Amino acid sequence: MWCIRCLAGVTGGRFGCRRVLGGTPAFVRHGRLPAALVAVLELDQVINVRDTVQEVTIIGSGPAGYTAAIYAARAQLRPTLFEGSVAAGGALMNTTDVENYPGFPDAVLGPDLMTRMRAQAEQFGARLIADDVVEARLENEVKEVVDSAGGTHRSRAVILAMGSHYRELGLPNEKRLSGRGVSWCATCDGFFFRDQDVVVVGGGDSAMEEATFLTRFVRSVTVVHRRDTLRASKIMQERAGRNEKIRFLWNREVVDVLGKEKVSGLRVRDVNHGEETDLPASGVFVAIGLDPRVDLVKGRIALDHAGYIAVEGHSTRTNLDGVFACGDVVDHEYRQAVTAAGTGCAAALDAERYLAALDDCFTGEEARLEATVVAGLVH
Repeated sequence: MWCIRCLAGVTGGRFGCRRVLGGTPAFVRHGRLPAALVAVLELDQVINVRDTVQEVTIIGSGPAGYTAAIYAARAQLRPTLFEGSVAAGGALMNTTDVENYPGFPDAVLGPDLMTRMRAQAEQFGARLIADDVVEARLENEVKEVVDSAGGTHRSRAVILAMGSHYRELGLPNEKRLSGRGVSWCATCDGFFFRDQDVVVVGGGDSAMEEATFLTRFVRSVTVVHRRDTLRASKIMQERAGRNEKIRFLWNREVVDVLGKEKVSGLRVRDVNHGEETDLPASGVFVAIGLDPRVDLVKGRIALDHAGYIAVEGHSTRTNLDGVFACGDVVDHEYRQAVTAAGTGCAAALDAERYLAALDDCFTGEEARLEATVVAGLVH
C-alpha cells in the first residue's frame, strides 16, 4: 500500500510512512519508490512552477524599466513592474524640457514622457505596482522579491532597473538643512526661492539645467565649481553663459552649508590658495552627479569598480542566471534617457531568450518524465 501523503514529501525516491487505517496504525516499509511514481511527482513540480511562478519581474520604473515592461509585455511574458511607492518614472520626473529624446522636435516634459511610457506598458498588459521592493532573493532558479508589506512575488527572471539617486556633498550640515534650503531638485523646489539669491553646486549638464531653470524665479544664481572649466555640453554652457542672472565662481569647493533653522549661505574654499570665504544665499541646489541605486542587491550580485551592476559585454546579463540589469544601475558613461530606454529594450530581449531556453529544457524534461510514467503504467 502506498501512502500518497508521503509521496508528496519524497526526496530521491526514498520513503517512510506511518498513518492510521481503520483505527490501526500501519507502517510502510522503507525502500525505493517505483520510477513511474517518482516521475509523477517530478512532473507535477515542473507543471506547478509553470502555473504558479510569473515569467518576469521588473524592479524600477523610468525609461529603462518602462521600456523593458513594454517589450516584455509585447512578448506575452506578462511582466510585473514595481514602480516604487513615492514617485514612479525615475529622474525624468524632476526634469523640465527634454530636448534630445528622438521623436519630439519641440521637446517634451520629463513627466509627460514617463506618463506616455507608463501608459504604453499598461496597454500591452504589464502589471504595474506602486510599491517598493525591500528584499530580492535572486540566486535560485525561481527568483523571489518581497514588497513593503511582506508579500513574496516569484518569477523565473528579474530585470533590475532601479535607476540612480542624487549624490550628496557629504557636508556636516547638509542633511540637517535638507528641505530647509538644501535641495537636489530645482523643478521641485525652485518656486520657493522667488526673488532670492541661490547657489548651484556642480559643473555638468544637470547643474547648468538647474541654474537655467532657477532663473525663472530667483534674483540670482551663483554656480560654484571646483574647476575652471565646465564639464557640461557646449550647448548647455552657452545657454547658461548668456543668462544675465547666472554668474560663476570658479576653483571653489564647498566646505559647509551655513544656517541654524534654514540656509543662510555657503562656506567655500579656494582650491588653489586654500582661502575660505562665506557666500550668502537662501538656497543651495546640489547637482554633482548621481549614484546607482544598488543597495537592494549589494552583496548578492557582482558590481564593477565604480559600484554599478556588472554586466557581460554588451548584454544586460549579470553574474546570476536569469537576472538582468539596465539603465542607470549599469551606465556610468552616458546616463541619457534614450540610452536607458535602449538598455531596457535589451534587458527584455535577453530575458525573453533566457526564458525560451528554459522552456526548451522544461519541454525536454516533461517529455522524459511522461515517458517514464507511461512505461511504468505499461509494466
